[in-house]
Amino acid sequence: MGEYQKAYDESINNPESFWGRAAQDVIWSKKFSKVLDDSGKPFYRWFIDGELNTCYNALDYHIEQGRGDQVAVIYDSPVTGKVQKITYREFRDEVALFAGALKNNGIGKGDRVIVYMPMIPQAAVAMLACARIGAIHSVVFGGFAPNELAVRIDDAKPKLIVSASCGIEGKKTIDYKPLLDKAIDLAKNRPSCCIIYQREQVTAPLTAGRDLDWTEAMKKASPADCVAVKATDPLYILYTSGTTGLPKGVVRDNGGHAVALKWSMKNIYGMNPGEVFWAASDVGWVVGHSYIVYAPLLYGCTTIMYEGKPVGTPDPGAFWRIINQHDVKVLFTAPTAFRAIKKEDPSGEYLKKYDLSKFRYLFLAGERLDPDTYHWASNMLNKPVVDHWWQTETGWAIAANCMGLEKFPIKAGSPTKAVPGYQVEIIDNEGKTLPAETEGLVAIKLPLPPGTLPTLWQNDGKYRESYTDPFPGYYFTGDGGYVDKDGYLYIMGRVDDVINVAGHRLSTGSMEEVIAQHPDVAECAVIGAADDFKGQLPLGFVVLKEGVTKSNDDIIKDLVNMVRDQIGAVAVFKQAVIVKRLPKTRSGKILRSTMRKIADGQEYSVPSTIDDPAILGEIEVSIKSLGYGKK
Repeated sequence: MGEYQKAYDESINNPESFWGRAAQDVIWSKKFSKVLDDSGKPFYRWFIDGELNTCYNALDYHIEQGRGDQVAVIYDSPVTGKVQKITYREFRDEVALFAGALKNNGIGKGDRVIVYMPMIPQAAVAMLACARIGAIHSVVFGGFAPNELAVRIDDAKPKLIVSASCGIEGKKTIDYKPLLDKAIDLAKNRPSCCIIYQREQVTAPLTAGRDLDWTEAMKKASPADCVAVKATDPLYILYTSGTTGLPKGVVRDNGGHAVALKWSMKNIYGMNPGEVFWAASDVGWVVGHSYIVYAPLLYGCTTIMYEGKPVGTPDPGAFWRIINQHDVKVLFTAPTAFRAIKKEDPSGEYLKKYDLSKFRYLFLAGERLDPDTYHWASNMLNKPVVDHWWQTETGWAIAANCMGLEKFPIKAGSPTKAVPGYQVEIIDNEGKTLPAETEGLVAIKLPLPPGTLPTLWQNDGKYRESYTDPFPGYYFTGDGGYVDKDGYLYIMGRVDDVINVAGHRLSTGSMEEVIAQHPDVAECAVIGAADDFKGQLPLGFVVLKEGVTKSNDDIIKDLVNMVRDQIGAVAVFKQAVIVKRLPKTRSGKILRSTMRKIADGQEYSVPSTIDDPAILGEIEVSIKSLGYGKK
């Protein structure tokens, strides 16, 4: 039996033994006596009577172990032309001082602090400072619309908000202060204080009696010590993107989170302490929480905070430059980043300028990794390209090729197997387990492992309604998929991305996989549009690579024939349109549900998470050119 199977079997059959051992790698101020408390099903709690401090484990502990002069954070900002390296000791001192500034302004254990910041080290300082004194942070993506920020203010009820004067998106400077001020005006539950970090690009006006300058607040502060909190006390709240009405605030606790994330660095990502790990995401998303800020520091790695894009800051070689310059061992990003690089530099000319010989693995997650992008990245890098699958709710990978446990052959289109701790099953609409090779609903047998959400912020009812009531005894992921005969999991997309064509349930993800194989296609999306005769019909949206000479009509004919050949006439895939770009969230997810509403002539609102609202207008014109989208 291999290392993976041994670990997996123990994690499912004896989770107390498995996670109790993993928890020995975390420093506890009070040791837990019970690993798993299942007395309140479906609410499970880990290490209930243990106490610890996450910031101590991430910073102070490493300094005590002699790592104080090791670089903790590399801030690499091509948009400002700045590279800064901060050691563990320097970073701890900054965090302790800012924790003192928070205390000076009335923040203590259990208080909420909203962090509305760009990708600068001060964002991580604010998060860890909250953790240091037992406050609960809720990071809202910098530049989020005022109304969305206001909704989160009213739900989290923060005493204080930490923000900056501006963010920088490519060549654009975005003033944060007007957005913040408007959000506070809209909110019913207003914070008593805001601390504003002034960046040199923009100086924000401060509101007298409420706003404090970061630098001034630091001058008046004394370093704060770590405060012990219960393992089950919340570390943070993170609101799921695209929420309508009341937002879903995913809660992460301190104990299980530290145990799971520290375990994952070695066993999933194959990292060693002291090495450089880079998650090319944003602190506003779950990837930024887990793998920019917490996991690398808990494990004693160097983490990179990158303020830039995969292309355009300044060119499609940006990622290769960072890997080469900072000796990155593992990169974790979204497939959309690699599709952007592939579109701009399909033959990999920029890659040839850099030495990536010491680079180990590329991990991709956040959306489905289409086989074409997988093969392109794999061929270009000649390194393992590891698809893995997880959610904001879980906080770390549900399925992955665990490179630190045992390397399995990679199958394009699959995130390999369930990670130890997750008993993933494919079930039907009645909750019955389906056999291999049969597509159904992806569910995870309870309990979920440590580090996942114990509940939603002050809303146990919504937690049950969303995740555990649909199939008692399971956590419902909302995704469809299947397991093959070798135990490899395939995620075919959200359940609402399955369309019904003349009674046949068809996955739009399968059609996208076929379309992405076309040599001229950079990326694509397929949605189901309402049809009076067939129920729904698939519509394709295709972005072409740079330098394509073939006509659009000929490419669309190719795509129709490819889907017919590989899926069959049953798919009735007959319509596609070439577009300049696809509408996406800032984290790279394609806004398929919004596109579907446009195609069905329904009212839709422009999601606050959208990267560029103008794209929806272009998509609406394209949809109407196909005869859809009429009210």
